[in-house]
Amino acid sequence: MNLKATQKYAAVDLGAESGRVLVGSFDGEKLTLDEAHRFANTSVRINHARGETLHWDVLRLWNDIQDGLGKAAHSGELSGIGVDTWGVDFGLLDAEDQLIGNPVHYRDARTDGMMEAAFELVPRSEIFASTGLQFMQLNTLFQLMALKNSPQLEAAKTLLLMPDLLNFWLTGEKASEYTIASTTQILNAQARAWDENLLAKLGLPSHFLTSIQPAGTQRGTVRESLAGRIGARGTAVYAPGCHDTASAVAAVPANEGNWAYLSSGTWSLMGLELVQPLINEQVAHYNFTNEGGVGNSIRFLKNIAGLWLVQECRRAWAREGHDYSYAELTEEAAGQAGGTSFIDPDANDFLAPDSMPEAIAEYCRKTGQIPPESVGATIRCCLESLALKYRWVLERLEELSGQKIEVLHIVGGGTQNKLLSRLTADCLGRVVIAGPIEATATGNILTQAMARGELKNLTEIRQIVRASFPLETFEPKPTSRAAWDAAYEKFLRLSA
Repeated sequence: MNLKATQKYAAVDLGAESGRVLVGSFDGEKLTLDEAHRFANTSVRINHARGETLHWDVLRLWNDIQDGLGKAAHSGELSGIGVDTWGVDFGLLDAEDQLIGNPVHYRDARTDGMMEAAFELVPRSEIFASTGLQFMQLNTLFQLMALKNSPQLEAAKTLLLMPDLLNFWLTGEKASEYTIASTTQILNAQARAWDENLLAKLGLPSHFLTSIQPAGTQRGTVRESLAGRIGARGTAVYAPGCHDTASAVAAVPANEGNWAYLSSGTWSLMGLELVQPLINEQVAHYNFTNEGGVGNSIRFLKNIAGLWLVQECRRAWAREGHDYSYAELTEEAAGQAGGTSFIDPDANDFLAPDSMPEAIAEYCRKTGQIPPESVGATIRCCLESLALKYRWVLERLEELSGQKIEVLHIVGGGTQNKLLSRLTADCLGRVVIAGPIEATATGNILTQAMARGELKNLTEIRQIVRASFPLETFEPKPTSRAAWDAAYEKFLRLSA
């Protein structure tokens, strides 16, 4: 895999809390990453006649992306650019390709009651049989239900999911990448095509949907009007795993054996890599999901409200004048005794509370537990509760797949929280391998390299990841098993 010269790629990676443009230098054997630009991703609330809506500030994000790509291009000629973002959210374009309003944030309340409204028209079981997707009210399907009969939907000529919208602004080409399309709950999981029949039964249009391309497709080149400003004339734009988790899973440094992955960030996404979707009544009962992966794989997983819990606690305390760093919060949590109180991270109480610490305290009170009384105790509660939820998901993954999972690979920014990795290994009683931190950008860049013929498949991508980045192994401590078993029994009673 030796290349004649080192190739440089830019990865535009947008998360729910921040965005970044990274430059990857790939010599055929190792990948190195350098951060060109990092910026906040701040949502905006806007009042209107029907109340208040939570939006993404997509125009400011687009400006930051251009700044970042300009800095990336300045570091050397780019062989490719790839964009990945979170799932489900979208922009609508009119007949002149003008954006119809700022894209709405998936945590906006407009989807309240939309799942129930959809099930009145099409049974839940029928929607799952087609899409194989976990039911969450934030899914694109229910966002469209909330727009039913709206002027925006009537004026829309094109729907583009967030990375596809940014790729359109980069290249002028309209298309949908498979992994991001698979998050919508309007994609037939077996056919890997839009379920226009489902949309029709729900009274929703389908004319604005674009063709679906697999991960690793070249979307075009940087449009001329933009290329001069950022210094990337003629640069190829690739659609990697445009869903950030798809790119992160591509970068899981697994070798062989039975393993599961956990992409850890604002969300925790925990699952298995399969060849075909796994859709049956038991999967539906546990509300697991089948999403697309790089190499036409299936990411069979569960979405879990991850470090969002900690992020929102930090924001709440900052509003009160206490600006803790994440390292300080983790240190405070490490000094606390464990096993005092737990929450279900996926309870609706924590979807978008005004104050996360108050929501956690109230949840503990209503479930007959002692609320955490300090900053450290609150964060300890969050981290232990996540570890316990990971155990429940791992047990269900084994039950549904028939596999015995030996190793859990944790990738993404959440690997920087070593306390969470340690708690997870002890709670699961399995080996945890943490790293790489920038898994999403890594998978994004190496999928671009694969699209250019520099790598053959996921096996070679993962070989490069293992050679390029430090990994940390956490062995479970047998002495903690009894305490975690007792904590797990208590945790299970919370949602019983």
